[in-house]
Amino acid sequence: MSNRRFEMYHYYQVITRMRLGDSDRSIHRAGLMGRSKAAEVRKISEEQGWLDKDAVLPDEKTLQEVFGQKKKQDMPLIEPYKEQVRQWFEEGISGVAIHQALVRNHEFKGSYSCVRRYLQTLKRTKPTVVLKYAPGEAAQVDFGSGPRFWEKDKEIKSWVFVMTLAWSRHMYAEIVLDHKIESWLGCHKRAFEFFEGVPEKVIIDNLRSAIVKACYYEPCVQRSYAEMASFYGFRISPCPVRDPQKKGRVESGVKYIKRNFLALREFKDLADANRQIKEWNKNYASERIHGSIKEKPIVRFEETEAGMLRSLPEHSWELSWWAKAKVHGNCHIQFEKSFYSVPYKYIHETVWIRTTEKTVEIYHNHDLIAMHIRSRRAGNYATCVEHYPPEATSYLMRDPQYCLKKAEKIGEACHELVMELFADKVLDKLRAAQGVLRLKSKYGAKRLEEACKRALAYKSPTYKTVKQILQNGQENLPLEANKEMADVYKGQGKFCRKSGEFLQ
Repeated sequence: MSNRRFEMYHYYQVITRMRLGDSDRSIHRAGLMGRSKAAEVRKISEEQGWLDKDAVLPDEKTLQEVFGQKKKQDMPLIEPYKEQVRQWFEEGISGVAIHQALVRNHEFKGSYSCVRRYLQTLKRTKPTVVLKYAPGEAAQVDFGSGPRFWEKDKEIKSWVFVMTLAWSRHMYAEIVLDHKIESWLGCHKRAFEFFEGVPEKVIIDNLRSAIVKACYYEPCVQRSYAEMASFYGFRISPCPVRDPQKKGRVESGVKYIKRNFLALREFKDLADANRQIKEWNKNYASERIHGSIKEKPIVRFEETEAGMLRSLPEHSWELSWWAKAKVHGNCHIQFEKSFYSVPYKYIHETVWIRTTEKTVEIYHNHDLIAMHIRSRRAGNYATCVEHYPPEATSYLMRDPQYCLKKAEKIGEACHELVMELFADKVLDKLRAAQGVLRLKSKYGAKRLEEACKRALAYKSPTYKTVKQILQNGQENLPLEANKEMADVYKGQGKFCRKSGEFLQ
């Protein structure tokens, strides 16, 4: 009983028993007080004269003055800095940082425990207010840690999304694998459809999926979430930083799910967990007598709050979210570990990405500049060739098959020459073939065809040969005029003679 806390009426009972002649041992056996403590009380009572049968028994105020715990008049070292420490505490600065600042700036000699004890007195004296809401006025939203699944010998963490209507305490719960923007918006949409209505405002924490920059006065709302709020017609109400008590009802709901649903349950996978929590919420959570309202949440919701919610829009909201990205030098942006092309003139510019379940739209200054099918595979490139600069586009578009088709339209000789270029087993001659075809724009298809015939006749199917023939205007010269040269040169050395000529 050494650690037992005694109230004043305990002392009153013990003193009364002592006046009746009970010993310390009998008081101990009765469970009123330990023997050593009783001996201490007996000694003090004798000094005060309370054990005299003719004396008046002391009242609780008198007992409090004698036996009450004396408040420590400690922390004299922190006394000069109390106001400064109080201000820092109200700003949300941690006790460690406060202690370090006092040591650094004021040569404070006290320990961290001294600061911590003073901060505890500030916490105890901080009052709380019961927030009241009208039916349909507000819903509170929060995430809590969920069950863990095993997939291919890998543990997967999950989260529980909870939206609680502040007046009826009716709630929607869903288990997700993350709390990214896509999950955050999707859970809101399904919660509104579950309630078949929308509250006037949604009270949230300052998570990144909803608030880009937390601020006490003017927080910056995530663009996707603001777009959703505008569509459904609810106001976003973020809690002050480090003040989750402003949404205590959903905080209690998360704890309730952890203690009553997640405890002692097993789940095969995510689908099984959501099936179970849906049944549990319908058959148990909404049917229980709530500790605060003393009613069933489902009854309170159906009879009153359901009719006070805003109606859902006629058309279902398309799940979409926004993000910023910078265009890389290769004309692509990176989003969700995949790459999407953008016109080359926007290189190094910052663009907005609007993502839906199936598409990725890219905007610059409110103008749609690119659209792609959303990739679900990490590292995948979604590339539109037209987004590259002209010189890169021409190289990528004019592949061997493209070049052969173009050459065939020019003529048989051109087609044969291009095939000779691609037949090289050592060197990639794609650029040479492209160069040959490009000569058409300057000299025309007819001249190019004749030049290719001449280059083939002289067994020199190269871009340089065709270009020189066209530059010199030799494509129409008769082949017989150079027949002697054609007979001499057979792919050997320029001045090489046949062995028979030396024997003559």
